[in-house]
Amino acid sequence: MSQKEATLQISGMTCAACATRIEKGLKKIEGVEDATVNFALEKTNIKYDPEKADIAKFKEKVQSLGYNVVSDKVEFDITGMTCAACANKIEKRLNKLDGIEKATVNFALESVLVEYSPNQVSVSDMKETIKKLGYTLEQKQEKSGEQVDHRQKEIEKQQGKFLFSLILSFPLLWAMVSHFEFTRFIWLPDMFMNPWVQLALATPVQFIVGGQFYVGAYKALRNKSANMDVLVALGTSAAYFYSLYLSIKSIGSGAHMVELYYETSAVLITLIILGKLFEAKAKGRSSEAIKKLMGLQAKTATVMRDGQEMNIPIEEVLVGDIVYVKPGEKVPVDGEIMEGRSALDESMLTGESIPIDKTVGDTVIGSTINKNGFLKIKATKVGKDTALAQIIKVVEEAQGSKAPIQRLADVISGIFVPIVVGIAIVTFLVWYFFLSPGEFAEALEKFIAVLVIACPCALGLATPTSIMAGSGRAAEFGILFKGGEHLEMTHRLDTIILDKTGTVTNGKPSLTDVLLTEGMDETEFLKLVGTAERNSEHPLAEAIVEGIKEKGIELGSSDLFEAIPGFGIRSTVNGKQLFIGTRRLMAKHHIDVGDELSKMETLEKQGKTAMLVAIDGHYAGIVAVADTIKETSKEAIARLQNMGLEVVMITGDNTQTAKAIADQVGIKHVIAEVLPEGKAEEVKKLQQVGKKVAMVGDGINDAPALATADIGMAIGTGTDVAMEAADITLIRGDLMSIADAIFMSKKTITNIKQNLFWALAYNCIGIPIAAAGFLAPWLAGAAMAFSSVSVVLNALRLQRIKLKA
Repeated sequence: MSQKEATLQISGMTCAACATRIEKGLKKIEGVEDATVNFALEKTNIKYDPEKADIAKFKEKVQSLGYNVVSDKVEFDITGMTCAACANKIEKRLNKLDGIEKATVNFALESVLVEYSPNQVSVSDMKETIKKLGYTLEQKQEKSGEQVDHRQKEIEKQQGKFLFSLILSFPLLWAMVSHFEFTRFIWLPDMFMNPWVQLALATPVQFIVGGQFYVGAYKALRNKSANMDVLVALGTSAAYFYSLYLSIKSIGSGAHMVELYYETSAVLITLIILGKLFEAKAKGRSSEAIKKLMGLQAKTATVMRDGQEMNIPIEEVLVGDIVYVKPGEKVPVDGEIMEGRSALDESMLTGESIPIDKTVGDTVIGSTINKNGFLKIKATKVGKDTALAQIIKVVEEAQGSKAPIQRLADVISGIFVPIVVGIAIVTFLVWYFFLSPGEFAEALEKFIAVLVIACPCALGLATPTSIMAGSGRAAEFGILFKGGEHLEMTHRLDTIILDKTGTVTNGKPSLTDVLLTEGMDETEFLKLVGTAERNSEHPLAEAIVEGIKEKGIELGSSDLFEAIPGFGIRSTVNGKQLFIGTRRLMAKHHIDVGDELSKMETLEKQGKTAMLVAIDGHYAGIVAVADTIKETSKEAIARLQNMGLEVVMITGDNTQTAKAIADQVGIKHVIAEVLPEGKAEEVKKLQQVGKKVAMVGDGINDAPALATADIGMAIGTGTDVAMEAADITLIRGDLMSIADAIFMSKKTITNIKQNLFWALAYNCIGIPIAAAGFLAPWLAGAAMAFSSVSVVLNALRLQRIKLKA
């Protein structure tokens, strides 16, 4: 069965109970394997069988539960249609695209209106799909960034409601404050004590501003559940309608009553709206990492088409286009340098501030900055296939996923509201019948305070906001967590298995040693060796030639070249005959190497491949090549060991070479001569003795081990971010990132635990205080709002974390 994933933006959720209800509702749909709702991001991620379910069903279910799915709309002009059959074909093809909810083609107007989920499909995807059918789509209106607009519009709407509510509630608050014994000196206009004036001020607040709570409560109760709206609607309605009853009762008495509770309901609604405003703004800040990453993308590109240089939107760049990049400009797409040389600032991708020199044949990554040279680049990856787009996708998925620690909060949120309503009713009865017999107003006040203080918003925000902030901050350091569960598991690791080649070492051989006989000129020697080896295709020969060129030595051409498999090479350069290779090659041609073999053995013990060189039948020296250790490997391994982690190196190389590398970097435990499939078995052996194991490799040969380990970490450059087997991608290709990933995991989990503790402690402490009568309803409302904001602000501290050196 093929599985698909859909991500929908949801509006209308007010607390964690809403998220739990949507989650349960979606899971009941046939064909849905899993559904997770992120309250902080207002998104749901659904895994489903496309043969049994589709986005239309999900949207219908969400709407039936009382919430909305946010969609984008875009209209295109179509060119190339000749008949109604063309319109039919375009409409059917668009409707088959994942994320398209509805596409309607108007043949007469030559246009198409598309309603779609921006998390699933982009405008460029639609254009590309229809282009393959032989038609062209030109966008009539741009609605990019609709998700941001949706949240911003909601904030603006709530701001308007808050100001309206504040203006009407202020006189009621003034009246309440001035009637205490110690505040009687505050002047109060007599009209504010009139019950009908108070009713006129409170009613718009109760039903216009507070109408959203009644609607939300109705939808929740209709679906046999309860949420924050139920608590607010119950509490404020009790205060409002009891005050209305007293107002009607006072008709004919001529008294200006002060025992009314209009201010309780009005001020409560005002404070709750204010809290929601703060919460929405703080939640917007917690997704700052995604906005930063998106802001890195170039908006336009200069390309050469049909012999003309033109500036086009980045969405219109195609694979194979030649892109011009001037000094100071961003590289618009992933590609290969065809012409030019420059230093590129790749700090956005790797976190390294030092620019990297690039020339013809080198790959470049989109959104890096061209510092000083003019480049012609052939586009190899565009749109959603670029490294940055993949990074954004991974971060979005991580921020939208749930950590196992959140399950506790979800369970509590699901049963919390009914329990609170029960506690509030018991509180009312105890006060009315026992503590203050017959005092309905006093019992009602305690009932309202309990309802309001118990809002589960803080509990719902505790985990997702920390996951968002933590994974986003990690991405800025080049550490990509694929999901919240991986972010949580990483801090539990106690064993790190490192692949040798490409992980501990650079994965590419290079010239390391040149040992000469007495009297031999090094430049002349290297020129002869390099010229002889440049004809060989062997990787070790390439490393020798590259190393000699780096010393600034110009190579000539050889008169004769012969590769001798298993031995080395024979070549004639400038009339001189060279043999370069093994001991057996020297012995075969009767070349006396004397005591030099001991030097060769020393180099080999260090994990290097040494080659003997003879010129005109006489031994001349040794050249050695090795896969060199990365600069930071030794320091990084020491840092991991200082963190109490056991570090193991695993490799397919021979034991001698493996131990030589391990000794250089300080690794004591080495597993050598292991085939790729055997690496997974070694991981299992460690897990069977209770170890929590991370496998660190290149994500290709190590795929079985990466998948088997508790956490798979793929070391690689930005082009490797889509590695499927790994749970974490370390973009920098630096072992320091392993310790950084564990550090970020620990900090994030600590932050989540802080949030959950305070959210639960707040309710555990607040409810008894309110029930005991020590908390006025309006103070309970302020405290409730503060609790949600404080949880989000605590999570945002993760965005300022600095990595340890």
